[in-house]
Amino acid sequence: MDNSGKEKEAIQLMAEADKKVKSSSSFLGGMFGGNHKVEEACEMYARAANMFKMAKNWSEAINCLNAAIDIYTDMGRFTIAAKHHITIAEVYESELVDIEKAIAHYEQAADYYKGEESNSSANKCLLKVASYSAQLEQYQKAIEIYEQVGTNTMDNPLLKYSAKEYFFKAALCHFIVDELNAKLAVEKYEEMFPAFSDSRECKLLKKLLEAHEEQNSEAFTEAVKEFDSISRLDQWLTTMLLRIKKTIQGDAGDLK
Repeated sequence: MDNSGKEKEAIQLMAEADKKVKSSSSFLGGMFGGNHKVEEACEMYARAANMFKMAKNWSEAINCLNAAIDIYTDMGRFTIAAKHHITIAEVYESELVDIEKAIAHYEQAADYYKGEESNSSANKCLLKVASYSAQLEQYQKAIEIYEQVGTNTMDNPLLKYSAKEYFFKAALCHFIVDELNAKLAVEKYEEMFPAFSDSRECKLLKKLLEAHEEQNSEAFTEAVKEFDSISRLDQWLTTMLLRIKKTIQGDAGDLK
């Protein structure tokens, strides 16, 4: 089936789902299994959304998912509503490249997961929010999330190794805004989470703070290179480190 066929089928499914929702809310519908009809409608919306996605008709796909979300939240089924919010966030993230909207849907999903006490799912969504907020230079928001998730995970034996990464990211966000704040933040994280002191991330931060204080961009680059030779820097970390390096006077703003 080509894309136009998929789209036709999706439009048909959407219309049927709308019809089911309307009939379930009527008096007779309510008496004769209204809830069952509504669930069927939600499934149809989700199937229609998938077809719209295949046809690359992103706005219709989002409309279908939003229609399903409205019904699921009315029914108090927040976990499945959260999953749909994530699907919408991913469309905004990779297809429509509207990061502000992606953030809003990840936040909504995180709220629903928290309400259902699915904390690890909530944290996954929040970390996306933090990562994008930092890219959009909303550093305070990113710092709050990284600190919150770091604090939540540092006491969990299975997750505590990732806590150092979250404190590292929070410290980098502080560093872009203000060197002194970064210094104080590193001290605070070491106190809260002694294992952080021995981490390569913490050692890197201290070297970078020193290089920045001396306005020594060569020492800064050297420290980054040394770290990168053992643990590859991803795109996000590279971007943040470049932003910090640009605050060293007379720096060209690259990491070579």
